[in-house]
Amino acid sequence: MAWGKKKGGRKEPLFGLPAALADLRLTAADRIPGGEDKPKKSGKSSPKRKSEDAGDEPPRERKAQASRSGAKRRAKSRGGFGLGRLVYWGAVLSLWGVIAVIGVVIYVGAHLPPIQSLEIPKRPPTIQIVGIDGSVLAQRGEMAGANVALKDLPPYLPKAFIAIEDRRFYSHYGIDPVGILRALVTNVLHRGVSQGGSTLTQQLAKNLFLTQERTMQRKLQEVELAIWLERKHSKDEILELYLNRVYFGSGAYGVEAAAQRYFGKSAKNVTIAEAAMLAGLVKSPSRLAPNRNPEGAEARAQIVLAAMADAKFITEAQAKASTGHASYNVKPVGAGTVNYVADWIGEVLDDLVGQIDDSIKVETTIDPKLQSVAEAAIIDELAAKSVKFNVSQGALVAMTPDGAVRAMVGGRNYSESQYNRAVTAKRQPGSSFKPFVYLTALEQGLTPDTMRQDAPIEVKGWRPENYTHEYFGSVTLTQALAMSLNTVAIRLGLEVGPKNVVRTAHRLGISSKLEPNASIALGTSEVSVVELVGAYAPFANGGLAVTPHVVTRIKTLGGKLLYMRQPEERNQVIDARYVGMMNAMMRETLISGTAKKAEIPGWPAAGKTGTSQDYRDAWFIGYTANLVTGVWLGNDDNSPTKKATGGGLPVEVWTRFMKTAHEGVPVAALPSTPGGWGLSNLAQAASQVSPPTPAGPPANAGYRPPPPTRANVRPEAAAGLDGWLMDRLFGGNR
Repeated sequence: MAWGKKKGGRKEPLFGLPAALADLRLTAADRIPGGEDKPKKSGKSSPKRKSEDAGDEPPRERKAQASRSGAKRRAKSRGGFGLGRLVYWGAVLSLWGVIAVIGVVIYVGAHLPPIQSLEIPKRPPTIQIVGIDGSVLAQRGEMAGANVALKDLPPYLPKAFIAIEDRRFYSHYGIDPVGILRALVTNVLHRGVSQGGSTLTQQLAKNLFLTQERTMQRKLQEVELAIWLERKHSKDEILELYLNRVYFGSGAYGVEAAAQRYFGKSAKNVTIAEAAMLAGLVKSPSRLAPNRNPEGAEARAQIVLAAMADAKFITEAQAKASTGHASYNVKPVGAGTVNYVADWIGEVLDDLVGQIDDSIKVETTIDPKLQSVAEAAIIDELAAKSVKFNVSQGALVAMTPDGAVRAMVGGRNYSESQYNRAVTAKRQPGSSFKPFVYLTALEQGLTPDTMRQDAPIEVKGWRPENYTHEYFGSVTLTQALAMSLNTVAIRLGLEVGPKNVVRTAHRLGISSKLEPNASIALGTSEVSVVELVGAYAPFANGGLAVTPHVVTRIKTLGGKLLYMRQPEERNQVIDARYVGMMNAMMRETLISGTAKKAEIPGWPAAGKTGTSQDYRDAWFIGYTANLVTGVWLGNDDNSPTKKATGGGLPVEVWTRFMKTAHEGVPVAALPSTPGGWGLSNLAQAASQVSPPTPAGPPANAGYRPPPPTRANVRPEAAAGLDGWLMDRLFGGNR
């Protein structure tokens, strides 16, 4: 009892981790293969271990069996896992794909215009500018013809677009997967983008609501809008909208505008060949426009005809008969220098009618015939003599004595330069400004026969000279103005006061800033052609102020009147007697002065030449009782010409224009001074009266002053005496 007690020993209770591990024992199966303890060096093993090993299978055989069993289990497990994972991940990816598509649709839709604004937009307004005879001169904005109903068009016209642009138009729902796949294959085969997959509905969606940028977002927006259009409108409505909105080049939007532009007829009357050409333009309207690239347009039309025959829209015989039969030799409307007029109208339109929401027609004072004559006069003169005289640009403005502009040329080539030299440019007028000096003198009590000295003069160290360095002594104001004697103009300007000269010019219509100094008498302050011509108009109309204008009425295309020019109150800015005196003096400029080349058979005319420093600007402003016309020639960079003077090229342009402008017009006399300008001049005038003109003007209108009596008479110079002051100041010749 005592031994047993001692042998067993006392067992204490265990708690926690030791209790959990108390019964843990390792068996042989738990051992890691090859991890058995090495035998002891003595080579002896315990009897218990031997007895256990004796009952087991040989170790190698047992390992092999276990290995084969594990391999089978693993192979079976792998096979089940691969198929299951494939199904699982396929489902996951599909779900995420659906989520991604929904997300893209939501994102693209969020960047579309608000749904309430997704209505078919109105066409941008068109500004149609017509001449005094009602003919179209130019067009601003998109050239959009009237909407045409699908039922009013020949059936082959819409079918031409379907054949070449969207063969499956009536069978898809806005997008055409077959067409997209076909285009993709074609583009891959051609190694480039040779075919598009957009449907007519997609093209319409882009034209109506989106920009032309090539981005994935815009393409996705186009798809969504195409589906929306298909749900909201019928196929025929979509096709009709497309035909009336698609761009055809040369500013033409819609088949009606394109047919008028290229064929001079309504879209309702186009032939099969013309329909094919219109359908072919959609691919590249600017490049294939028949007025620019007739060969390319014809080649594309043949492709369309082949597509129409292939789709059974026309027969092979019709396709063959239509090849090469489109007549597209139509001159584009509004080409040439009349676009300077259109630009000028665009500048004043906002002041007349405000913001434009509807297409309008602007009726103008422009005479298309005179506009063509003016354009030819400027272009031809420059073409013949621009190199000789180093003159690159010209401008012309012709208006009636009441200020209605009949012709305006702002440059020699509008397509090369849209800068309007008749309205925007300001240049030194030279001696063409002198009439304002002489008018101021007359208003202060002088007369055309008042004598003044033509002699050297010095003004605070400045010694202006005449062009030929010759002086004539005592001369009348008429002689001084006709011969453009600059020393007399300087003396006269200082005598009446430069500020008074500026006031006179502003009163007559000059709006530019003028410097009231001694040189103002020689036109050193810059003015525009249109304002200088407008300031001469009172001499032609009896002394009434005018406002140069070109717009008479503005109406919507539906006939609603938006603006009508009202007769203005025309103030008397020159007393009638001084108008007559100035006309008599400036008539002499054309008879014996610096503008002797200017003549209009049978018509009394008057005017003044002008040339600025170094021959930079050459002017002539001349007028009759019918028209006041001003011509300017020079260079945009203000570089000197090769002695181009007001009495040369400008007078030639003016004469060519005015002769044509007065053909068939009844002759009218210029306003004259009632009763003459004083008894002291009657005897002198009686011996100098010129033979009466066919119009029978008053005696004063034909008054001729006596020539200078000095032996050293100034020889005639083609350039006149304009610009001598600037020669002396800046080292130039004139």
